[in-house]
Amino acid sequence: MSEAPIRLMLVDDHAIVRSGFRRLLEQEPNLHIVAEAESGEQAYALYVKEMPDVVVLDLSMPGMSGFEIIRRIVAREPTARILVFSMHEDAALTERAIQLGARGYVTKSNAPEVLARAVVEVASGRLFLSADVAQAIAASKLAGEDNPLKILTAREFEIFRLLVTGRSATDIAGILNLSAKTVANYHTLIKQKLRVTGDVELVLLALRHNLL
Repeated sequence: MSEAPIRLMLVDDHAIVRSGFRRLLEQEPNLHIVAEAESGEQAYALYVKEMPDVVVLDLSMPGMSGFEIIRRIVAREPTARILVFSMHEDAALTERAIQLGARGYVTKSNAPEVLARAVVEVASGRLFLSADVAQAIAASKLAGEDNPLKILTAREFEIFRLLVTGRSATDIAGILNLSAKTVANYHTLIKQKLRVTGDVELVLLALRHNLL
């Protein structure tokens, strides 16, 4: 008897990229795309409706970022299996995504078969990191990199990421379903924790750690 197909949802704001994902993944006989989303809000709604086995997610999304999508889906369904498929191989981003509940991380520079294998591994409940990401994490550990962003909580890190892209407190409040006053309080706390005095220093810090 053949195995049940792995039901996938693709999340990327570029239709051409999603089309490429679909063609790539549906070459595998056991992978079936049940939904596609172009925004975080749509991704969450479709996840609740379709309950796919695996979510293949880009981190760089307009509005609600990939990190917030991971947080919301995992809050709703702790056993959700989310595979990040990103252009970024930064160790800090990978560690943050896994900390929030992602089960895998593959960069877009990998061969197509790596993504397909990652989907199968994540669907089976195993953690999967592509070789370049695993190497970046190992290099970071060996170098003893002191990344000050690690002291931020998941929520603080998400707000930090939005702040350094130039979004206002009102914009961030709308994206994260918070009040503008709460975002302003987080803004102050983040600067205190990172020991910076202004937003220019926040942006420089983000650039230093390949977050922009």
